Amino acid sequence: MIGPALTGPTAVAVAAVFVWLGMILAISFLEAPLKFRAPDVTLRIGLGIGRLVFRALNIAEAILAVAIVVSVAVDPPRASALAVLAVAIAVLAVQLIVVRRPLNRRSDAVLAGQDAPRSHAHHAYIALEAVKVVSLLAGGILLLTS
Repeated sequence: MIGPALTGPTAVAVAAVFVWLGMILAISFLEAPLKFRAPDVTLRIGLGIGRLVFRALNIAEAILAVAIVVSVAVDPPRASALAVLAVAIAVLAVQLIVVRRPLNRRSDAVLAGQDAPRSHAHHAYIALEAVKVVSLLAGGILLLTS
């Protein structure tokens, strides 16, 4: 046994954290880069698919973040777990509010047939995904060992 038995709210938080982590790893670091290597997938097709997939991912992330917030509000863990989970949630907010806008502008232009330059926001999004992965992993481990 890693630590004491998990209570209901803590078990929900742990499950939400690791589901969220798995979704990011599978979509952001596996599906997204691989789809552009598939035969006959053009930039327009890849961006169109990517927009749909990342919109769904972001909705799922927001739902999981709410589940985590509610769970830790009901049964608060150690401050260290709260801090790293707050980082993951704050990073999601920055991605949704700040970084997605320039990415959407570029994909709108490409999907409209324009030749839009690559966006530096893509690199910011990837860096923030990495921060989120580390935060969620650390938060999940801290919740398990609380």
